[in-house]
Amino acid sequence: MSTLYTKFLVEPIYNTLVALFSIIPVADAGLAIIFITIIVRLILYPLSKKAVTAQIEMQNLAPELEQIKIKYKGNQEEQARKTLALYKEKKVNPFSGILVLIVQLPVIFALYKIFISTGFPTIDTTLLYSFVKVPGEVSAIFLGMDLTHKSIILAFLAAITTYFQIKLATPPTKKSSSGTPSFGDDLAKNMQAQMKYFFPVIVFFISYSISGVIALYWFTTNLFTIGQEIIVRKRLKAQVSIPKA
Repeated sequence: MSTLYTKFLVEPIYNTLVALFSIIPVADAGLAIIFITIIVRLILYPLSKKAVTAQIEMQNLAPELEQIKIKYKGNQEEQARKTLALYKEKKVNPFSGILVLIVQLPVIFALYKIFISTGFPTIDTTLLYSFVKVPGEVSAIFLGMDLTHKSIILAFLAAITTYFQIKLATPPTKKSSSGTPSFGDDLAKNMQAQMKYFFPVIVFFISYSISGVIALYWFTTNLFTIGQEIIVRKRLKAQVSIPKA
């Protein structure tokens, strides 16, 4: 499994980085990571668009979820069953946004292996494809920070942009008209609270404990995701009615 992981993920990313070093005039690792992040996000665009669409569809299901709550008031088990059945009927996956995060984990592990385990910025020619040119000099310094070491600044930027990205992706849920929160309300609120406040803390500690390169990747992907989501929402607004929060 380790050999397949190296061959099909680590080596392609490593060769792309080295190739970028030959293109970028200053052979800056930070700029190369930013380019790699944009490439990854473009590849994941279909999945990201699907996640945004699912979020909008969930907002549009609010009236039906409210009816389920009123009809099965006092029966939490039936509320849960009907809520999940509604998601299935409308083909809405409330966890689609999490899938986008999970898919990126192998890329993060690959970057860690490249920058920490291969002796970077020294180029390991054994990992290079025959058509990739070895750059003369590569710098691991980005804006005065060594990306092979910890960076509390980049870790903080990764965490704060994670918060805003999740806040944008999960608009506040409407208050129940009956005053009693339903299973759907509780599920949505609990997920939003945990993701919005807990996940950025996790991102900070992971980013800081590993290296600046992971923090820079997370920071860049968050900025790209925020911009991507704004654009996708604007495009879908003409097709899908988005209820006001």
